[in-house]
Amino acid sequence: MTQEEVQASPLLEEELYRDLKAMARQRLRRSGPMTLLDTTALVHESWFRLSRRADWAAMGREHFMAYAATAMRSLVVDYARARQAAIRGGQATHLPFDELPTLAHRDEEYLALHEALTDLGRSDPGLARLVELRFFVGLEETECAELLGVARRTVQRDWQKARAVLWTLLTP
Repeated sequence: MTQEEVQASPLLEEELYRDLKAMARQRLRRSGPMTLLDTTALVHESWFRLSRRADWAAMGREHFMAYAATAMRSLVVDYARARQAAIRGGQATHLPFDELPTLAHRDEEYLALHEALTDLGRSDPGLARLVELRFFVGLEETECAELLGVARRTVQRDWQKARAVLWTLLTP
């Protein structure tokens, strides 16, 4: 997407916002009761982070989606960390007492995944990007293949490899 395209189409921002909202909806649907974040909050925070970048309008669709995936991942991880701090006696929380162990366990899983994904990114950035697109954004194989410019079968193989590597990193 070029600066001229952004200026020529006032609806482009609206279209990108809708894309982010769909991504967030898919992401939160897959996380179940893990998070108290809602779609609108995740989209607004992601959009805020994306719009602070001066070059966001010049990003291609692949770059924009990858950056959006990273922003959403970062938000979910930040949220999990904040909840962990609250559970440990930080800010007061309004969660029912019986939900705290479940939520704490879920947050710990997300933080462990974040660390494993960071390690994976050091050794194979392409696999880490695929995990972000699949897990944190909720894109399907065909959508990932299109964004990454590879065949669907390549995405399938890479997804299997990424899952195996993450399993190894996450299994004690």
